[in-house]
Amino acid sequence: MNIEGKKISIIGAVRSGIGAAKLAKKMNAIPFVSDSGSWESLQKSIEILQKEGIDYEIGLHSDKVYDCDLIITSPGVPSDSEVLQKAKQKGIEVISELEFASWFCKGTIISITGTNGKTTTTSLMNYTLNECGLKSYSAGNIGNAFSEIVLNVKENEFVALETSSFQLDFVNKFNPKFAILLNITPDHLDRYNNNFEEYIAAKFNISKNQNEDDFFIYNADDLTIVERIKDIKARKIGFSLYKKLEVGAYYRDGKICFAWYGKHEEVCNSSDLFIKGEHNIANTLAVLAVAKILNLPNRKIKNSFSTFRGVEHRIEFVRELDGVEYYNDSKATNVDSVWYALKSFDKPIYLILGGKDKGNNYDKIKDLVIQKVKKIYAIGSSANKIYEYFKNIVPTEYMQTIENCVETARKEAEPGSVVLLSPACASFDMFDNYEHRGKVFKTAVKNLK
Repeated sequence: MNIEGKKISIIGAVRSGIGAAKLAKKMNAIPFVSDSGSWESLQKSIEILQKEGIDYEIGLHSDKVYDCDLIITSPGVPSDSEVLQKAKQKGIEVISELEFASWFCKGTIISITGTNGKTTTTSLMNYTLNECGLKSYSAGNIGNAFSEIVLNVKENEFVALETSSFQLDFVNKFNPKFAILLNITPDHLDRYNNNFEEYIAAKFNISKNQNEDDFFIYNADDLTIVERIKDIKARKIGFSLYKKLEVGAYYRDGKICFAWYGKHEEVCNSSDLFIKGEHNIANTLAVLAVAKILNLPNRKIKNSFSTFRGVEHRIEFVRELDGVEYYNDSKATNVDSVWYALKSFDKPIYLILGGKDKGNNYDKIKDLVIQKVKKIYAIGSSANKIYEYFKNIVPTEYMQTIENCVETARKEAEPGSVVLLSPACASFDMFDNYEHRGKVFKTAVKNLK
């Protein structure tokens, strides 16, 4: 794609926006970055833009935004925002940073989306490919923006790309060789006007440009997905925790297996996996499907699965103190993620819930809470909603800070139990992001005497 001399406006001056601006400049376009945020919060980004000699504005979206040939939007900018709606009215093409970067990718894109499990699956995919002797990069919603690394990727190399629905809202030509759809459950409905079908459609954009030479790898246990795959042109490869598949990856009697061209192989045991939990077996099956299509050897695949240590903030073990284990699951920003976390433990749980609510319905975890949770500590702007829902189910207490939760749990949790931060909510009411929240929790736990 030749963008030399083109004027490109970029909405958002954080990670994706900065990456897109730098890439546009490298490709001899004329980038202009616009962000309505404050100068204080964007100081690091401003320093980068100044160093790169890229024009920008902070604190508003002026009419200068629309003096362009193309607009690139960051995933944090809602599709119904005034600046994007005005661009649409003016007939200016709007694309995501994901779409933009993909124009310049010479390697093989493995795009991974789903409501839950994206980060773990992307990390495991990248780790497995590298451990098996291929060269792979991870990017997208994890680590670097796609734009930051895309020019480093050679033709025989791979990109494991964590892909959000927000990025997929604005794709036109994006066409990954491998598209992985892990699961779809209601999330971010505040962004999609409480319309679940809009959210589903955004997720399925991952495959809209695929053809018969590409692969669509999907969760064969998820009816929301299965009911909608008939029109997909790519080769469809399922993965399942509960069914033996004739084509795809599946879990059976403790074995992780793959079926291809009539041949069924046992690649490893579930006990070989370092990361625990049924949901992580599903994530592993998705990775296995790609690994086997690429004809990677079972021995190396098994070794990768057994040595991968998981990702920070996803059911991350922090420490054990006086027989109590502390786990950081700050990345659990929806109810489904908490369901998976609760399923992962057979010990009594002291659960920290709360943050910025995204229209949560706690019915899904009610039974698990009754079975496993000894007490809930409710924090953040959703604390009252959590308290009112759970107060007659299990002991529930308001808390002001995560530090308060940790200190109280230290006094109340009995040996053989678990203190779990798995908030089911976004972090933006109290923290910069879920990473910030997780680090605050880990610091509080490590400071316990």
